[in-house]
Amino acid sequence: MELSIFDDLRDSHELLRNLTLREVKGKYKRTVLGQLWSLANPLALMIVYSFVFALVIRVTPDPGDPSGLDVFVLWLMCALLPWTFFTNVSTGSMNVIVGNENLIKKVYFPRVILIFSNTLAALYQHLWEMLILFVAFLLVGNNIFPFLPLVIVTMIFLTLFATGIGMLFSIANVYFRDVQHFVGILFQLWFYASPIVYPANLVAKQSEKFVDRFGTILGATPMDLYNLNPFVHFAEVYRNLLYDMRWPDWGTFSALGIGSILVFLVGWIVFDHHQGHLAEAL
Repeated sequence: MELSIFDDLRDSHELLRNLTLREVKGKYKRTVLGQLWSLANPLALMIVYSFVFALVIRVTPDPGDPSGLDVFVLWLMCALLPWTFFTNVSTGSMNVIVGNENLIKKVYFPRVILIFSNTLAALYQHLWEMLILFVAFLLVGNNIFPFLPLVIVTMIFLTLFATGIGMLFSIANVYFRDVQHFVGILFQLWFYASPIVYPANLVAKQSEKFVDRFGTILGATPMDLYNLNPFVHFAEVYRNLLYDMRWPDWGTFSALGIGSILVFLVGWIVFDHHQGHLAEAL
């Protein structure tokens, strides 16, 4: 693998900083509430999903084990906030190259800087959201401090995974503008294919019923196929650490780490191969 992007990042760190600050400050420029608007979307989603799934449909996840915590809103936010961050990084990366078409055509600079500035801006917002969630857990009695180092590592894994996906989407969107419409549909399906607003054990129960009635699918159960979704395991790890107050399954955690690094490297290699031709392609 070429090290050109490492060189680009080292040589263009000041540009990366300025672009990140532009993303952070420009997003809420001339607004009264400023950075507080970054909390509006997750709070609105929390209210809507809590009303629909906790009060109307009455989804009842198991209490935290061993924490004993039984607060649907906190259980929901453990997965909803990482999901929102993941989608912001992935879709933002997809649009950032096309959105800076004029800049790319006029000035030479490492194009990957645009991707990383988008990731850092989204991460800045995500850190504020997670900080509020941490405080909420402390207020209800969950001493999450022993688990914070692993939460941070999980956030790094998710950042790598989302950025890798984003780099792949960004290149695909340059050559095929249909990608942005496809990705919008993909993420809607992906959201409900992940245990964000419902517990994974509901899928396990339905999988058992399916197997009893129809058998396996080429030797795999529906739950086996469901577990191919990486975000199933991200949600599980976040809830294990924050809601349950216990260590995650180390096999799952290791697989997440290895998978996230591989996705990032694949995205990096593909982007590096194409970034020199983006001006012509745009």
